[in-house]
Amino acid sequence: MGIGASIFLIAVGAILKYAVTAHVSGINVHVVGVILMIAGVVGIVLSLLWMTIWADRRRRGVVTDGRVVEHDPYY
Repeated sequence: MGIGASIFLIAVGAILKYAVTAHVSGINVHVVGVILMIAGVVGIVLSLLWMTIWADRRRRGVVTDGRVVEHDPYY
């Protein structure tokens, strides 16, 4: 889940929690809103954690004796 999808879940959850006044039998709309907001926050935290973990793992070429030992094509 990306950051955009997480923000979308938070927005839909907030709408269900705070703006919807309808009552549906068998389901509590406010609880569903809270669950979606929690899922969105968890998704943002995991996305940011994932990005920071992989940002530190860039490989760069190491030059020894005039030769490139390790090369990253994305750098």
